[in-house]
Amino acid sequence: MSSPAWPAAGRPRARLASQGAETLTDAELVALVLRTGVAGRPALALAHDLLDRYGRVSSLLAAPVPEMAGTAGLGLARAGQLAAALELSRRSLREQMQARDSLASPAAVRGYLRLRLQHLGHEVFWGVFLDAQNRVIAAEELFRGTLTQTSVYPREVVKRALAHNSAGVILAHNHPSGIAEPSIQDQALTHSLAESLALVDVKVLDHFIVAPGAFLSFAERGLL
Repeated sequence: MSSPAWPAAGRPRARLASQGAETLTDAELVALVLRTGVAGRPALALAHDLLDRYGRVSSLLAAPVPEMAGTAGLGLARAGQLAAALELSRRSLREQMQARDSLASPAAVRGYLRLRLQHLGHEVFWGVFLDAQNRVIAAEELFRGTLTQTSVYPREVVKRALAHNSAGVILAHNHPSGIAEPSIQDQALTHSLAESLALVDVKVLDHFIVAPGAFLSFAERGLL
């Protein structure tokens, strides 16, 4: 695959400056992060190679740095640049969700959890703890499991909610299988956690299931 010869006005960097980053393709944005190509291949061609291998931007950015570094001679420096771009996105979304009413503006919470969970190869269970104004106090991993299951203990979730003096919590876990559908066990656990947390006046506001390319809200599905 060869890189097109861009006219000056159509080059990604020029369009970024004049029209904004949203006008660029995924490959063009990756190429701008990489800045230069390797082994005689332009940055845009290298970006296409990477996206062809990983299938989507989120999978590329979530790949381990050593793995990316060995792709088409990318090297640790350029792989590190891509990893840094992902971490900046995570931190931006974390700042946004901490500064806003999470129920009125849920996009930042969802975006942050997707970036954290969707490409993990093992199950994890997270809690996003909120104050009385639905602002985020903390978001943290509570339990870690295997490819197919995670043991979650309501008593420990209650302890963390009390430690943060939270009024509400958004629960989240991932399905590495790629199917963001709640199992009977997921639903039973959610109801058990909601009952346990209600005893200490903490409300479960939602439970998200995150999978590669998929996302489900218990509240929107009517499961809470």
